[in-house]
Amino acid sequence: MCLDDGKLLVINKSGGPYINRYDLPGGSLEDGEALSEAMKREFLEETGLKIKIEENIGVIDFKLPWLWRDFTDVHHIAVYYFVKKIGGELSAPEQFDGQDSLEAIRVSEKDISLDNASPLVIKAFEWLRTGNLGIEAKTYEEWKVL
Repeated sequence: MCLDDGKLLVINKSGGPYINRYDLPGGSLEDGEALSEAMKREFLEETGLKIKIEENIGVIDFKLPWLWRDFTDVHHIAVYYFVKKIGGELSAPEQFDGQDSLEAIRVSEKDISLDNASPLVIKAFEWLRTGNLGIEAKTYEEWKVL
């Protein structure tokens, strides 16, 4: 999570179960890569910003229906970090195979809903309000991929 003037930095997704919604910057680990290294790499690739990780907030998971390959559901395990910008400028990400970010923008909590944001963004604003991620997985049985 990266805050600027009370707004959360999010990306517009172009693929996956959160397509056409706001999501948090992040992604998969590359071979031999540590979580913190992956976060810095993904943040730079998806937003154009260099970051410093200030805090590991915690881990929470989400379950939702999504038809992909031979799967009918996704179980998304999300590791939340609070980060600070240390360089770079917001820019449209380079498009390559596997890139699922179209752009990065800042949003306030009043700008988001389950119709336009991933569960990760909803949970990020909840944490910003309460300081608590919780421990129970949230299941979205009626999730619609847009």
